[in-house]
Amino acid sequence: MGRPKKQEARREALIDAAGRAITARGLASLRIKDIAAEAGVSAGSVLYYYPELDELVLEVHRGAVERYLTGRLARTDGVRDPVTRLREAVETGLPDRGDDATHALLYELHSRADRSAGHAALMASLFARETALYATILEVGAATGDFTLAAPAVDLARTIVALEDGYGLHIVSRNKELTPSAARALVLGYARLATGCARL
Repeated sequence: MGRPKKQEARREALIDAAGRAITARGLASLRIKDIAAEAGVSAGSVLYYYPELDELVLEVHRGAVERYLTGRLARTDGVRDPVTRLREAVETGLPDRGDDATHALLYELHSRADRSAGHAALMASLFARETALYATILEVGAATGDFTLAAPAVDLARTIVALEDGYGLHIVSRNKELTPSAARALVLGYARLATGCARL
């Protein structure tokens, strides 16, 4: 009974270590020994649990998507006022700084989507779930009379997510022309136009 739990804990530790290694080195130069060093184990131990590096990287991607979404939902789910909820969603959708590890890891992992069905599915799933988050907020705001939507909620939601993705990439790439606060102001500016809500 104790062995499966111990193995699961070791797998989780390796996934965390691989995430740190990817953030530090990037996917292109990632090696088993980098993950082993991060985890404080031998390269053989990594290979025992993950004989294929691609399998481990896919697990890192899956975990990063779930942690990111869990964090966003934790900040927005309990907020009843749709205007405040939309502002909170925008706050959680952009990196706070250029060295934001979570966003940097997701962008790095998304780069595998064009060569891997598994990574493509995770990227598409994240986009769909973030779109659903915004669409729900917009629909509730329209129902309460706080928002007058300029287009179908799902279309507006997709545009907000796309803006976050684009601005976020510039932030983690350390583009000095776009600060996190400026990016948030731009996304909220679009949201004001899309909803007709001056409170945003």
